[in-house]
Amino acid sequence: MRPTYLRGAGLASALGPDLPAAVHALRTDAPPRMRRHAGLDWPVHAVWEGEVPASEDAWMAHARETVCAAARESGALDTARSGPLFIASSSRDIGAREQSLAWHGDTHAFSERVAQWLDWRGPVFSVFNACTSAVQAVLSAQRCIGAGECEDALVLGLELPNRYTVCGLAAMQLLSTERAQPCGAGRAGLVVGEAVAALHLGAAPARWRIDGGACVVGGSNPAGLEPQALARALDLALARGGLQARDIGLVKMHAAGSGANDALEASLLAERLGTHVPWVTLKPSLGHTLGAAGAAELALLTACQAADVWPRLHYAPDPALAPQLGKAPAHAAHRLLLLFAGFGGGHAALVATDQEAR
Repeated sequence: MRPTYLRGAGLASALGPDLPAAVHALRTDAPPRMRRHAGLDWPVHAVWEGEVPASEDAWMAHARETVCAAARESGALDTARSGPLFIASSSRDIGAREQSLAWHGDTHAFSERVAQWLDWRGPVFSVFNACTSAVQAVLSAQRCIGAGECEDALVLGLELPNRYTVCGLAAMQLLSTERAQPCGAGRAGLVVGEAVAALHLGAAPARWRIDGGACVVGGSNPAGLEPQALARALDLALARGGLQARDIGLVKMHAAGSGANDALEASLLAERLGTHVPWVTLKPSLGHTLGAAGAAELALLTACQAADVWPRLHYAPDPALAPQLGKAPAHAAHRLLLLFAGFGGGHAALVATDQEAR
């Protein structure tokens, strides 16, 4: 199998319209853009400024502008339009359907519309599998590139404004009414994040290489983190990259702010990797971007390392849970481990190597 490289990335998020804006926001300690939908108590990390467009056409116009900008930023539109396009999302176009009340229709239709926006000529795939969607899309692209089926691919993680997702998670009592505090002493739930992330993957060498990854479904707790399944995903990701736990220099936790899930993840990491490896969480800055998280967090994490900028915590981490959380690495990590979990029992791990860090 040929190696797969991250050739470029684009990101529109609560930190700004692109990756340079996101890095600048982290460097200057600017707060993420927030929104509360009218009549709802729960905040959202907002990808668009102001209120959500009040018509289907306006929502689609905003979505098109944001998606095309992120894809251009990744560089994929210059070389990759004949390769596969993977659309990863939890909510798809539900925000537009809220405006039109048109709830019927093919779930793949939105992916085809996105492809038309980009004038995409290659095959289009929909990956709609809760919060591990974008990781599964990355691994699918990696297999295509590795097998020589294509030279380039584009993964788009899309989590766009809507009330449906917020109301559903709120009904399950999973949301914080203020802000997310992953692994914090006062953590009280997650905060939804909106994002459009673009990953241009390809066979041509680049700074970042995708070494290994895995998705594992656990059947005993479909709405929460299952340590055995996450451990299995971690072990498989390392094995597929020909790596061992000691090779990891930085961990990006899934940590969303759940009292039980954060504790289970921290305990697993301490057991498998020890407490000397720095941990970081991006959800206080991005929110939990759900189906887009695998793409959004990989894009931001690699940009942070390249710029030597790291998100600071504005709350007290639980010292008994994650004493090394939020501390900037002393030097650039050669290998990054990213963890994700989602509804339906999905657990995922991804390993990326920075070939400029030794």
